[in-house]
Amino acid sequence: MTNQSTVTEFLLLGFSDTRKLQMLHFMVFLGIYLVAMVENLLIIVVIAVSNHLHTPMYFFLINLSILDLSTISVTLPKSMANFLLNTTAISYSDCAAQVFFFHVFGAADLALLTVMAYDRYIAICKPLYYKTIMKRTTCIHMAAGAWLSCVPYAALHTGNILHLSFCKSNIINQFFCEVPQLLKLSCSDSYFSEAGVLAFSFLLVVICFAFISMSYIQIFTVVLRIPAREKQRKALSTCIPHLIVVSLFVSTGSFAYLKPVSNSPSALDLTASLLYSVLPSVINPVIYTMRNNDIKAAMRKLIDDRLLCRNK
Repeated sequence: MTNQSTVTEFLLLGFSDTRKLQMLHFMVFLGIYLVAMVENLLIIVVIAVSNHLHTPMYFFLINLSILDLSTISVTLPKSMANFLLNTTAISYSDCAAQVFFFHVFGAADLALLTVMAYDRYIAICKPLYYKTIMKRTTCIHMAAGAWLSCVPYAALHTGNILHLSFCKSNIINQFFCEVPQLLKLSCSDSYFSEAGVLAFSFLLVVICFAFISMSYIQIFTVVLRIPAREKQRKALSTCIPHLIVVSLFVSTGSFAYLKPVSNSPSALDLTASLLYSVLPSVINPVIYTMRNNDIKAAMRKLIDDRLLCRNK
C-alpha cells in the first residue's frame, strides 16, 4: 500500500482532453467568471457608495457577494489555467487548499444566509426593536461570527483528507478537488471518517435550515395579517429573493454531496458540481436585484453620475 506522502499531485479529468474542446471550456468558464465578478463587484460598489443602502440587510448582502466571489475564485481559475496550459495536474497542497477554502466559504455562505433570515425576522416581526437589536456593532459581530465559525468545519474536512492514504489512483473525475471524489480514491478505511463528516455536514445544514424555516413561518404569519396589500408586497419583496437563494444553495449542495459517486466520468456529477459551486455566484446577484427597486435605483444613479462626470 502506497503511503499518502508519495502522492504529489492529482489529475483533474472532469472535461474533455481534446484541445479544441478545452479552449471552448476555457472561454465558457472565463465568461462565467467575468460575469460573476462584474455582478458581485457592482453590488458591492453600489451599496458602498449609496448612503441610503447602509442598512443591516445590505451590509449582509455585501458579505454574501464577497463570499460568492471567493467561492467561485477557489475553483474556476485553476480549471481555466489547466485548460489554457493543456494540463490536468493539481498539486497535493493546492488540492488541500481548495478543499479548505471551498468549505470555509460554503459554510460561511450558509451561516450568513441564516443570519440574513434572522435580520428579516426582526425587521418584519419586531420592527419597533429593529434599530435597537440590529445595531452596527451587532451586525459586524454576526457577520464575523458567520465567517470565523466555519473555519473549524473546513478544517475538519481538510484534516480528514490529509489523513487518508491514496493508493488506488490520483485521477479525479471533476474540475476541482471535491471531497466525495477524494474519498473514493482513498485506500484507507474511510467509511467512519466519511460517515462522520457527512453526518456533521448534514447536522449543520439541518440546524441552519430549521432556523431559517422557523423564521419565515413567523414572518409569513405576520405578513398575512397586514391589511394593506401594498405593505404585504413590500415585506415579501425583501424575503422572496432570500428564500430563493437559500433553496438553490441547499438543494444543489445536498444533491451533489448525498448522491452516490460514479466510478467513471459522469455528466451528472459534473453538472451537480457546477450547479452548487458556480451557479450561485452568478445567479445570486440577479435574484437580489431583479425585484429590488432600491438597488436598481442606486445603480441607475451611479451610472448617471459617472456619465455626467465624463461629459463634464
